Amino acid sequence: MFVRQLTYLVALAQHRHFAQAAESCQVTQPALSAGLRQLEKELGITIIRRDRRFIGFTPEGERVLLWARQMLASLDGLRQEAEFSKTVAGGHLEVGAVPSSFQASMLLTVAYRRVVPELRLGLHSLSTRSILQRVKRRELHLGITYLDQIPQQIYEMQPLYSERYVLVAGAHPGRRLKARMSWGEASRLPLCLFSRDMHNREIIDEAFQLAGVAPRVIVETNTISVLYAMVRSGEMCSVMPVSALPDYFLGRGITLHPLDPPLSAIVGMLRLRQKIVPPLLEKAWQLASRLDLQGQLDAVLGDALHAASAGGPGRRAHKEDLS
Repeated sequence: MFVRQLTYLVALAQHRHFAQAAESCQVTQPALSAGLRQLEKELGITIIRRDRRFIGFTPEGERVLLWARQMLASLDGLRQEAEFSKTVAGGHLEVGAVPSSFQASMLLTVAYRRVVPELRLGLHSLSTRSILQRVKRRELHLGITYLDQIPQQIYEMQPLYSERYVLVAGAHPGRRLKARMSWGEASRLPLCLFSRDMHNREIIDEAFQLAGVAPRVIVETNTISVLYAMVRSGEMCSVMPVSALPDYFLGRGITLHPLDPPLSAIVGMLRLRQKIVPPLLEKAWQLASRLDLQGQLDAVLGDALHAASAGGPGRRAHKEDLS
């Protein structure tokens, strides 16, 4: 059994197509297929279901794939360990982040690049459920997500910041909103929210339920850019954490309205529990623990409120309104 055969297997799982997997491994398709058949012969089991094309993995193949990912991750850690004594100038990390962590993900990326200038970072916008699954399968090194439903026997966690929610509205000629609003008042507005498979939506729905109201949800999406577009159109409002609001979105009539009672949720970083942690992953973990993301996000919030107050007519929320 060779490392290259395991690489072929993991590439096939990623691309779900023989030709694309071969291209990613920089070999011909016959060479990849031959390597995978040799792996099956050595192990004495059928790993791949075929019918002139890739159909999927057998149950035995799924277990072999899990071991292959673990072995390749260990080998990558060994290579990092060997290189780490010489330099920490580069490396590769795959990170999954919930869409609402836009600002935190950006701040972390900037901080990582300052410490590891040649770092290659794969940043994926995913639901909490997908992040947990992909970290467990070793497809991701780190996750940035909500920490309230994480099985601690499988994952290590560290809090990063407290997410705070506001009603976000665009300019609309027939609508004037109070600076602060109740959840009941927000529920009567036409809303665009994350879809129900997102944990962010579960948190918001629970807040409406505690207020004894049902929100008037017009559009549901798992894409944060759709939320921005709907709010900016003025036809709909949304409930978002301030950490999800980029600078370019604010102004031009966009207003932020704190909600009573206040709602917050802890967002943090997680990784798979393992006896030996690759050095680059450990460095990324420790750096995140030293960053004052809460302070940086509060500064972003102050800028956001300033931009909102300059964006259009009517009274806007002030920073003290969110305290």
